[in-house]
Amino acid sequence: MSPARFVAAAAGAAVVGGAALTGYGLCEARRYTLRRVDLPVLPVGARPLKVLHFSDLHVTPAQTRKLAWIRELATLAPDLVVDTGDNLAHREAVPAVCDALGPLLDVPGVFVHGSNDYFEPTMRNPLRYLLPDNGTRHTASPELPWRELSSRFGQAGWRDLTNRRDTITVRDVRFSFAGVDDPHLTYDRLDLVAGPADPDADVRLGLAHAPYLRVLDQYAADGYDAVLAGHTHGGQVCLPGGRALATNCDLEPARARGLHRHPADSRPGDPGSAWLHVSAGLGTNPYVRVRIACRPEATLLTLVPRQAQTPGS
Repeated sequence: MSPARFVAAAAGAAVVGGAALTGYGLCEARRYTLRRVDLPVLPVGARPLKVLHFSDLHVTPAQTRKLAWIRELATLAPDLVVDTGDNLAHREAVPAVCDALGPLLDVPGVFVHGSNDYFEPTMRNPLRYLLPDNGTRHTASPELPWRELSSRFGQAGWRDLTNRRDTITVRDVRFSFAGVDDPHLTYDRLDLVAGPADPDADVRLGLAHAPYLRVLDQYAADGYDAVLAGHTHGGQVCLPGGRALATNCDLEPARARGLHRHPADSRPGDPGSAWLHVSAGLGTNPYVRVRIACRPEATLLTLVPRQAQTPGS
């Protein structure tokens, strides 16, 4: 084969391969998946309790397939709902989000916001997340109706944990919560929630949209049993097998999604340590609806007694 033909063939193969990968990524972004995980944080002898954790919905009103899938989550009949932010991706998305959540809004719930609840998304190259964080934040974009979202959630009875602590009793289990505003925007006020977790609570949970180490360290040091977060999209564009390349924060890629320990080398029962559950989220930037080797997800966490210390699948 002549050099010219070789170059032409290679270029053609690259185009075909790129098109195939893009097609796969577009398809993967719509393969919504429910994960099931056991989280051993209940007192010994307590009955299991179901917690639905979702994050990063990034809803636009036209995403009918995703909205229908979210609506079906109510059939899981969770005892508690945890929403770790980035619900919005459109100025008119609040009614769509609330309609999709439907009966879940009647279940006890807690929430924090992420940057994409506050500011309208813009077109971005997902490959830039492989580069070091240069500190740029898109806070000059038009605001999204996050106040309306907070109001609707609050009217339904969900607790706003934006730089706040709160308690809820669910099926005779007393939960103590701490939550911060989005650490990615440095809106978190750890000084407002820092201090020992409620010693009288049965379960102590910390919430944040983005799992920055400063937040995880504080919650673990304060005695929270587990921290729930999102933001990473599980890496969104991953190597085969779901190996993340980036997290868009200072959490290492090996813990970009799923259940882990914090610190990473700690064991259950170690002082100053906690469980960490990072949701890979259900959405993407609406302008780049691609996920590779990282399906969109929500997680049904089954809380079990602490003596059962083996994470679920």
